[in-house]
Amino acid sequence: MSEKKISQEESASQKKGRPTPKRKEAEAKLHVNSLASTSKDGKKADRELQRKRRLEARAAYMRGEESALPLRDRGPAKKFVRNYIDSRRSIGEYFIPIMIFVILLSGIRNTVVQGIAQLFVFAFVLYSIMMAFVTTRKIKREVATRFPNEPLKGIGMYGWIRSTQMRRMRAPSPQVKRGDAI
Repeated sequence: MSEKKISQEESASQKKGRPTPKRKEAEAKLHVNSLASTSKDGKKADRELQRKRRLEARAAYMRGEESALPLRDRGPAKKFVRNYIDSRRSIGEYFIPIMIFVILLSGIRNTVVQGIAQLFVFAFVLYSIMMAFVTTRKIKREVATRFPNEPLKGIGMYGWIRSTQMRRMRAPSPQVKRGDAI
């Protein structure tokens, strides 16, 4: 029991450097802050400010500003991978239009056309897998030579997933044109 008293006395002797605010002062401060956001004009102004901040953050993200990127997209190696993928064409970015075409073909009530559509899908998937393997190896090799201190874990998958997205749907937006040297 004496140990408990000592620890309480020690904690009481350590001060925080400022006096504790009176209850009235603390409640008044909370009340003033809540009034600004509870009035109709205050809520509207808050919503407008939040909307403006979201739009600015989204624009910075799409421009590829490092401070606006999530952790998965940050760093010089990831920027290199984005530029590497964006400077090349890949069959993966045409996946959605090709699948729409195949769905239309498979809707035709002709077994030969449906067989061709299925064969086309299998060939497309096989080619995509082979290209993913080759692209992943190239990306890892390039990143290892250009950024020797950067970890390679997940960098190939990051590039492959970006290569499967349609170019105009990629986020952050492509910073290089097709055919540009990296």
